[in-house]
Amino acid sequence: MSSGNHRKAFLVSAALLGGAVLLTGCQDSDAAATDTGAAPAASAAAPSGKAGAPSGAPASGAKQGGKGSTDGSGADTGNGVRKPVGQTCGANDIAWSAKSESQAGGYVLITAKAKPGITCYLPAALPTVAFGSDGTQAGPAEHTAAQQIQLSGSTAAYAGVNPKTTKTNGGKELESIIVAVGNSDPDPVSLPVGTITVDHPVVTNWHTSPKDAVPVK
Repeated sequence: MSSGNHRKAFLVSAALLGGAVLLTGCQDSDAAATDTGAAPAASAAAPSGKAGAPSGAPASGAKQGGKGSTDGSGADTGNGVRKPVGQTCGANDIAWSAKSESQAGGYVLITAKAKPGITCYLPAALPTVAFGSDGTQAGPAEHTAAQQIQLSGSTAAYAGVNPKTTKTNGGKELESIIVAVGNSDPDPVSLPVGTITVDHPVVTNWHTSPKDAVPVK
């Protein structure tokens, strides 16, 4: 299977597979939490709470927060100062919207904002945008380097999608697009866009201004 077909298949199936993987992970965690085979020394050292951890303190190695947060340790910037390291956004960290615009012959403007309480980073990479049940994927509308964008609070990022770049009358009539933060994002979302004709679509990089996200033909 070619890499293009593999990426298309991923986008079509990821939303269904994500829930099953998450459920399996939760079952494994529950099984580990109920394991009665903890070492006697660890049990004796912890009269309450999880084995091996003082009462009221998290168990050693437990992750704090999740995607869209920082790990609390950060990177060493010198002189003993540590700078928090941001996490890459996932599609489920973001409040999405899509709107059809008439400029430049017609395109779809995608807007991404972090959900309340989340700070995350859109990577310096092309958004993953696909169409229809066959996962037709949008190519690059620009060839300049992308910039990493931090999403937090009211800050928004924008990408423009031109669904039809050909001058023929052909194409697929669709009413939604599939958007993900990179090809490995396990939670792509489907955004309604009204009826559009799709034929060799392209998408811009992420931008902090909607004016920069117009996919020029």
